[in-house]
Amino acid sequence: MARLRVRLVVTADDFGYCPRRDEGIVEAFLAGAVTSVSLLVNGSAAESAAELARRHQIPTGLHANLSEGRPVGPARHGASSLIGSEGFFLGKMGFRRAVAAGEVILPQVREELEAQLSRFRELLGRDPTHVDGHQHVHVLPGVCRVFAEALQACGVRFTRLPLERGVDGCAWLEAPARAFAGAVEQDARAAIGPFVHHGLRWTDVFVGLSTCGRNMSAHRVLEALARALEGVPTGQAVTAELMAHPGYPSVPPLGGCGEGPDAFSCSLDRLHELRVLTAPALRAQLARDGVQLCTLEDLDGKRPGEGAASRAAREPFVEPSPP
Repeated sequence: MARLRVRLVVTADDFGYCPRRDEGIVEAFLAGAVTSVSLLVNGSAAESAAELARRHQIPTGLHANLSEGRPVGPARHGASSLIGSEGFFLGKMGFRRAVAAGEVILPQVREELEAQLSRFRELLGRDPTHVDGHQHVHVLPGVCRVFAEALQACGVRFTRLPLERGVDGCAWLEAPARAFAGAVEQDARAAIGPFVHHGLRWTDVFVGLSTCGRNMSAHRVLEALARALEGVPTGQAVTAELMAHPGYPSVPPLGGCGEGPDAFSCSLDRLHELRVLTAPALRAQLARDGVQLCTLEDLDGKRPGEGAASRAAREPFVEPSPP
């Protein structure tokens, strides 16, 4: 990496999920370890999170949520393919099964995405810097098209393409996590076409699936970046995103998106990520390797063609993001 010009966005997901998670995320941002956050507008702490973002001038995007908690749009009134009998979204795997079975009505997805974008503007007073997907719902078949249409319509250009090179070879990942990462990768590949068609952009490389929770360490983050950048020509300017989920663990009943906090948010893994990200070791090594931490807004001003790794370097992992 030392011979490359790498600009790295470190995004903390699930901002607004609960005050304790948000406290840790802000701590990481103020320490210079996180450069961007993705806000759950249906999170129980969305309003206080938005206030924190304004107070500390945190670059904030929308974490579009179609799988956890209560909807924001018309689906909250019931009779929607997006929710179950109790009025909540169908869950991480339940939503995926419904999409695969053709049971999700895509115009209802568009309505919910537009409602969440509108709620974001109400909370922050501006458009999001980017929009990605909670639990990667934005790259699911069919959903990715209406997602891209909605972003194009509101003028948001940046999203996330969750394709991480070499995840299948990460022996430390348990079988369910490896299987989920493989499914996300397959969906993300198929989403490239609709994303390109609607003018969306993303960083040249992405890491974070192999370094989630207890699997995160400074060594593994650096290793994941090195894998992603293999074969990139010397001197090439490259952009990258590290997805992270830091914070202080949720303590029930506080937190969540209407159903209380889940096991993921209550786990000490959230504190582990916070400690890895804010410890000097990771940032010191990134600096030695010439990796510059930045925001997506910083990348928005890059000249056409700058920061796009060559197709030869990254095939078959991802097509170059459009300039």
